[in-house]
Amino acid sequence: MAGLNDEINRRRTFAIISHPDAGKTTLTEKLLLFGGAIHVAGAVKSNKIKKTATSDWMEIEKQRGISVATSVMGFNYGDYKINILDTPGHQDFAEDTYRTLTAVDSVIIVVDVAKGVEQQTRKLMEVCRMRNTPVIIFVNKLDREGRDPFDILDELEAELKISVRPLSWPINIGAKFKGVYNIYENSLDLFTPSKTQVTERVEIDSIDDSRIDEAVGEKDAAKLRDDLELIEGVYPEFSTEDYLAGKVAPVFFGSALNTFGVKELLDCFVKIAPSPRPVSALERTVAPSEDAFSGFVFKIHANMDPNHRSCIAFVKVCSGRFERNAPYRHVRSGKIMRFAAPTAFMAQKKSVVDEAYPGDIVGIPDTGNFKIGDTVTQGEELHYRGLPSFSPEMFKYI
Repeated sequence: MAGLNDEINRRRTFAIISHPDAGKTTLTEKLLLFGGAIHVAGAVKSNKIKKTATSDWMEIEKQRGISVATSVMGFNYGDYKINILDTPGHQDFAEDTYRTLTAVDSVIIVVDVAKGVEQQTRKLMEVCRMRNTPVIIFVNKLDREGRDPFDILDELEAELKISVRPLSWPINIGAKFKGVYNIYENSLDLFTPSKTQVTERVEIDSIDDSRIDEAVGEKDAAKLRDDLELIEGVYPEFSTEDYLAGKVAPVFFGSALNTFGVKELLDCFVKIAPSPRPVSALERTVAPSEDAFSGFVFKIHANMDPNHRSCIAFVKVCSGRFERNAPYRHVRSGKIMRFAAPTAFMAQKKSVVDEAYPGDIVGIPDTGNFKIGDTVTQGEELHYRGLPSFSPEMFKYI
């Protein structure tokens, strides 16, 4: 089926993970902004910007300024359909994040330039390594004083045990930060810093273009040229195959708050990131291009709509085309079910969908039928594996 393969190839489903406060949710906001899904970016913590972040919609998230649950956001960017899962970084909610990693094809890790690699990031990286998930690293907060970018690259290699290759490079950091040079496409994109909207940018032809000197000053332009020469000498050329095999991690630098470096990340990501991959079930490996629909439940969220008590099961579509009102089999109970109101997500806002393709996340209203790890198919007995189950970690005696 040509139509099905086209839909699969334009899907990019990924999670954004990191230690708390490295800037996951702010980065998510800016990606939504470039995708045209929102027109003004919200802030995680701010008194001046009244709009809160799209993905932090729960009351507790607005009060504490942290993400508590994974939210799903789908939007179109150019020819691509992008599904972002913004995960919580705090250790208390790590279980949600580990489960989310089973439902994505690739991962973006956000690292704070001043703090470097922190404990939660190491743990999450181990999970990615076990599954050979391709990883892109975004070094954030370059508008604050931090460490030298070359030191950060060394630390990423040592701590995350993966080779790195920078694909963008900052022009100064901290108070003098002026923007980001795009190594992947050999262009300089200088945006005017703006926290809520996308602004116009300066475009150049090559690294020797005199417009660089005009834009950032001769001294910074000379340092940029020296740094780039060093990068080309030290790091091997970037190879997409090694990235897809999970052997090398492309690194991007920027400041999500000032919208620097985010577009470089997004443009490169849609080109090199994997489309939905085959998923292994106990019985066999299921390819996304098969005609028959199958999917599994990786999360169940209660009370998304405060007006009435409801549960929603998040189903990751693994193969075939999911259709509204078609009869599907719930493998654990053997029942045939029809779903009259499956939804697509934009964080808390939901819209009813008629169909979904591999890589998409569909919400199905749950009246107590589903458990995490359940499989839904067109009739075949399939049991998807690899969904982690956790025993309770905290015990208290009174």
